[in-house]
Amino acid sequence: MLASSSPRRQLLLRSLGIDFIVAVADIDETALAGECPVAMARRLATAKAEAVSALCPDSCVLAADTIVVLNGRVLGKPRDRNDAVQMLQSLAGRVHEVYTAVALIGKGATRVEVEGSEVWLRAYGAEEIAAYVASGDPLDKAGAYAVQSRDFRPVARVGGCYANVMGLPLALVVELLATVGIAPRYSVPTVCHKYFGRCCLDAPGCS
Repeated sequence: MLASSSPRRQLLLRSLGIDFIVAVADIDETALAGECPVAMARRLATAKAEAVSALCPDSCVLAADTIVVLNGRVLGKPRDRNDAVQMLQSLAGRVHEVYTAVALIGKGATRVEVEGSEVWLRAYGAEEIAAYVASGDPLDKAGAYAVQSRDFRPVARVGGCYANVMGLPLALVVELLATVGIAPRYSVPTVCHKYFGRCCLDAPGCS
């Protein structure tokens, strides 16, 4: 089961040739006082998986939580359009980090891992921000942008896993699913080259 309503996560998991049922986890995603970004992502991914697992105890449950971090500050989903504008202004022309925690509950165990990527956004202007925010696309996304946006195209470069920035690091997911005996029909490099034209596993030293 996939504990996520995100169409991007569903697309990525389906692209691996893995069959799944969607079950949305309703949890409080408020940050805790003094909580570091990675710990927050791990906690929320685990909470989502546990919430769905409690309803479907005999199923393997996969959940994820993605956060955007700029200078140590977590940028969640914007509260409104003004908040989206402010986030996009703060990110323009700068590098930030994206972390996705992936939690898997199955075969009597809970496994949680985190993938991190660096993202450089281009120096887009105020008119571009206004048009993008008016489209409504940023309002349900951490950091108020979609790496895969074909109209806004905010990203200049990604260091690390591109799929991670979309919300589901595929190599990490495959690694976790292998622990419960689930294998994809299609390989990670095949999927990444098809959708992104690149794969972080191609880099020297990656496996």
